[in-house]
Amino acid sequence: MAQQEDKITIPASAKKNGNFFKKSLVFYTGAVLAIIIFAAGLWAGRRENQPILTSTAAQTIDYGQVQDKDEAVPVYLTKDINFKIFWDVWSKIQEKYIDRPVGETKLFYGALSGLVAGLNDPFSSFLEPQVATEFEESLAGRFEGIGAEIGVRNEVLTVISPLPESPAERAGILAADIILEIDGVKTEKMDVNEAVSRIRGEKGTTVKLKIYREKEQRILEIAVVRDVIKIVSVSLQRFNKDQYAELGDKKIDLIKVTNFNADTEERFKKAVADAIKDRPDGLILDLRSNPGGYLDTAIMMASAWVKEGSPVVQEKLVGDKKMHLAIGGGGLNKYKTVVLVNGGSASSSEIVAGALQDHGLATVIGEKTFGKGSVQQLENLDDGSALKLTIARWLTPKGRTIDKEGIQPDIAVERTVDDLNQGKDPQLDRAIKFFAEGK
Repeated sequence: MAQQEDKITIPASAKKNGNFFKKSLVFYTGAVLAIIIFAAGLWAGRRENQPILTSTAAQTIDYGQVQDKDEAVPVYLTKDINFKIFWDVWSKIQEKYIDRPVGETKLFYGALSGLVAGLNDPFSSFLEPQVATEFEESLAGRFEGIGAEIGVRNEVLTVISPLPESPAERAGILAADIILEIDGVKTEKMDVNEAVSRIRGEKGTTVKLKIYREKEQRILEIAVVRDVIKIVSVSLQRFNKDQYAELGDKKIDLIKVTNFNADTEERFKKAVADAIKDRPDGLILDLRSNPGGYLDTAIMMASAWVKEGSPVVQEKLVGDKKMHLAIGGGGLNKYKTVVLVNGGSASSSEIVAGALQDHGLATVIGEKTFGKGSVQQLENLDDGSALKLTIARWLTPKGRTIDKEGIQPDIAVERTVDDLNQGKDPQLDRAIKFFAEGK
């Protein structure tokens, strides 16, 4: 690991709020997913991937009219758009651009990326075929990279969280680090997809990141050697008087969930079954630095505590609301439970924490969560590309807004950079104290 301080101009948008990143570990469980890179940031999405559009190219026939390749007038074009301008720009690039010829596919994908960028939504993006494949691989829990989730926060590229035991974590990258440069290329005008493509790479290669650490008010240059990242989404750990004398005869089981990916449901159910066999006196659900994942997995997890038929989360759609209810659950509500969260707990993690908190089924300990309260649907397109589009926003069962607000802990405990460097975990210590003393 190579670290050195440097001087550089900090983007104004990173300074304007003073407390730039209001959390301590943002994204994946203390680390969790990442760059592996979750190609476009925090994810709480649906599995069904039904394309919105069936055509892959468009042509103009006249001012204000657009046709697809089958010469059908798109019904979704509701305004008199002079689409001829698009083709005028296209032709001028092909005729006059100094570095022509420019590949048509490159221009086409660039135009689609710009179309989605026009939404000004950091969680919606167009994914070229390779990026779409990498995104699916990251959800499956295996890929090559540095193991860190990144996203846009306050208009700057930010580390949401490094994965546990990932190259990023070993190199010293922390949640909330602002990425200023990637291999010498400034990120000020870089979107997440470009950043991900620059950071990802083959095992054994190195990427150099220049980052600004707001809490320490300093610039660092960190070299990270890429590796194969395999995410173990759920793990079980047991605590008793051997680790914490204050527990006495009590046994506490901790279930750590690093993300909500394809294998999380199966692994979580196994961890719960193993925990119950141990007859614990309490449970800790550790969602720290968990950036999210599949919505149905979050509902399944919350349903382990929430009574069947009770609300888990409200989905606010365009002009409508939908309530998602617990399914066949409630078996763990007899156990005193603590949920650990931090600034890296996002999306699906916030859904679970908010549901258990609203129903009085758990005490939430740690730091305010990320505040990613929107849901994206992944639409697979004909050529292997994909559209990741925000289609709804989340509210807790009691109607609390998650987006930009996050979940406030019942007991606030910070875990500082010094704590991390020294292997200390005051949040876990406070959870153990809660079980030992009953408060």
